[in-house]
Amino acid sequence: MEWATDILGADFQSCTIETSGADGTMRRATVVRYRPDSLAAGTGKPRTVHGAVLFLHGWSDYFFNKDLARFWARMGYEFYALDMHNHGRNLDEATTGGYVADLADYDAEITMALDIIKADHTGSEQPGIALMGHSTGGLVAALWASRHPGSVQYLILNSPWLEMHGNRFGRRAAQAMVTPLARFRPEMVLRLPERGFYFRSISITAEGEWPLDERYRPPFAFPVRAGWLRAVLAGHAKVDRGLELDIPVLVLTSAASANGMVWQESMRRSDAVLDVDVIAARVMALGRSVTLERVEGGLHDVFLSAPKVREDAYARLARWIHGYMETGPLGTQEKGDT
Repeated sequence: MEWATDILGADFQSCTIETSGADGTMRRATVVRYRPDSLAAGTGKPRTVHGAVLFLHGWSDYFFNKDLARFWARMGYEFYALDMHNHGRNLDEATTGGYVADLADYDAEITMALDIIKADHTGSEQPGIALMGHSTGGLVAALWASRHPGSVQYLILNSPWLEMHGNRFGRRAAQAMVTPLARFRPEMVLRLPERGFYFRSISITAEGEWPLDERYRPPFAFPVRAGWLRAVLAGHAKVDRGLELDIPVLVLTSAASANGMVWQESMRRSDAVLDVDVIAARVMALGRSVTLERVEGGLHDVFLSAPKVREDAYARLARWIHGYMETGPLGTQEKGDT
């Protein structure tokens, strides 16, 4: 495994990993890490590290938010991100963009990324690790944590896709329609409307302020395939039944949704992808210690919102970090505290 300067610049490094899941298929993913030497420059002191965080992007996306990495570094945490297979830095002409037949197929690469984090830690003890996921990455993170109890100490979800629009009855109807297709033609493309409003709300080439590389994050999401949709719906069903996570969980969402087939100005200050009220209703099925923060004016990724809004989102995240991560899991004091 070799680290090289990442596409994000000198303070970021990346390496390619290959893993195989239960089905024996080899999959390529990319780990990105932030090495902020500049933060300690001129102080004469080593940077204090409290723990580490691993970030999982959403569907049809990749890691690009430098500010998120810098925030975690200022808080005293080593930051890592994973571009999952068939996404972002791993895309090529032979890749079926975004496709996965089972969300558990991500398990091996997430586990390897966490092993890399542990190997990187130079202290005498392993750091407390937070798993952080956005949108579909939030669903993946929650399901992974439920299948691997004790592997991470905290879970942070940014607008996680925990349920379809509407309710569980709509999801069950969708499952009944897509399951036969997914069984016999899993990579069949479902002809669904393409809107691209979320991309429009964040990209510097449109209504947003973020420089996105369209090779890694296309303006329109990847085509929806039957097998992928079946995998997502199965994940929603598991959340609905309850994950019983025994670690502290933070969920951040926008305070409002904006849906429709035409662009609306409200999409500049709301979630144009998910129904945030439905997500809020699903949050308590995650575990026994769950905090929900609804960010007024937030976009689908609350940390890509307008400056004042994301300042609020970061303040809410920092408050939760101070309350949970700096005192240990479930509020217990860290070793050495009195």
